[in-house]
Amino acid sequence: MEDDIQVDQNFPLFSRRGKTNKATPSQINPAPPETDSDDPIPTTPNHISFSDLGLAEWAVQTCKELGIKRPTPVQRHCIPRILAGQDVLGLAQTGSGKTAAFALPILHRLAEDPYGVFALVITPTRELAYQLAEQFRALGSGLHLRCAVVVGGMDMINQAQTLMQRPHVVIATPGRIKVLIQENPDDVPAVFSNTKFLVLDEADRVLDVGFEEELRVVFQCLPKDRQTLLFSATMTSDLQTLMELSANKAYFYEAYEGFKTVETLKQQYVFIPKNVKDVYLLYILSKLEDMGVRSAIIFVSTCRSCQLLSLLLEELDVEAAALHSFKSQSLRLSAVHRFKSGQVPILLATDVASRGLDIPTVDLVINYDIPRFPRDYVHRVGRTARAGRGGLAVSFITQNDVDLIHEIEAELGKQLEEFECKEKDVLAEITKVYKAKRVATMKMMDEGFEEKAKARKAQKLKALAEKGLLKSSKKRKRKKGVSDQLVKVKKAYFHHLP
Repeated sequence: MEDDIQVDQNFPLFSRRGKTNKATPSQINPAPPETDSDDPIPTTPNHISFSDLGLAEWAVQTCKELGIKRPTPVQRHCIPRILAGQDVLGLAQTGSGKTAAFALPILHRLAEDPYGVFALVITPTRELAYQLAEQFRALGSGLHLRCAVVVGGMDMINQAQTLMQRPHVVIATPGRIKVLIQENPDDVPAVFSNTKFLVLDEADRVLDVGFEEELRVVFQCLPKDRQTLLFSATMTSDLQTLMELSANKAYFYEAYEGFKTVETLKQQYVFIPKNVKDVYLLYILSKLEDMGVRSAIIFVSTCRSCQLLSLLLEELDVEAAALHSFKSQSLRLSAVHRFKSGQVPILLATDVASRGLDIPTVDLVINYDIPRFPRDYVHRVGRTARAGRGGLAVSFITQNDVDLIHEIEAELGKQLEEFECKEKDVLAEITKVYKAKRVATMKMMDEGFEEKAKARKAQKLKALAEKGLLKSSKKRKRKKGVSDQLVKVKKAYFHHLP
């Protein structure tokens, strides 16, 4: 049928190599005897160091300088496998050190044979792309690393010129790298002809059906003998299918027990009428210092809510930065920078900031709106209580959110505790908040936000229609096509497997 995905042999999810380039004993320390779970290193050793994983001394020293004392479980298990030349799919909780798990072995190999483009990293959001670049530069500070970020909202001519200079590592969002490849067919594809590593970070989102076309274009430029590394905090049906198709070929590390949150995270809720959410928000924000909170992220469900809250807090003299997709890329970068540097203690954000962003000072996450899916809740609250630190997540629950929160609690396997506050103290500022909201609403109208929203919605619907994703029936058919596609990939690339 017309909507079925026709997959050719240029769409491999994992690489095909006649011989896997295993590291020699001189390159990587021999792993201890394998356990029943086929892990190269026991799961609970406190004595394992980065040097035990086979990393070069300069990389070990860099970790020490950055205050990374010992490898986390995902790093202990995945780094030796990557150094040994294997494809890897790593599933682990947010804040578990997944970025270093693939960045360190990539930089180790780059140091042995430096050239560009050595690695291509695909990630779903612009903010995450810039953060990954920061982490690569920090971990590769002793290598004179050249790292380029290729995302939407920036000048494409400059980006194409940057790619032509062959940086060592390219970090890109799927849409922009696809456009650059298609609009520069004689130049850009050749840049990736010798790429050794393809990384899909936040793989559950990158492998989402909406990115299938973009990935197809990217994969056509990559060599067959590359290593492919997929890392994610949540399991999806696509990733599960990959695990089944790639059995005995790729190494899978799975510290995944469903939608789990870390034990150091305290999760609470406030059950309130919808019309006083802003009053409760102001109350909690006024108590940040008393609660020992250095900085907080407030998640909302729409760009409109994010912009309105931003104007409201501005009217109430509360310093905050706003991050949503209606803003230009320069303003988005500015918002993240102001928040990360401590210039403002509060970040208002849509789910564009729910994945991957690692800001150590975030002690509090507020779900102003409850997310529709449990995995989005996990990603949101995962912005705090990272790397063993403590944190607090507070969710505003209205009468319309009860079913959603019950679903989240069922997936987490735990109940949220009630956030204690005196209603009388909270409502003392109700008149002040209502007046400020009226002013904020008028400002938003004057800015022409609604007209921009309508134009953006029309543009989005057009893009979805061009991809065949507009109607729900096509969505279901397209999703089925992904599984069909993976089966075809197995026949084309995993034909040697049973």
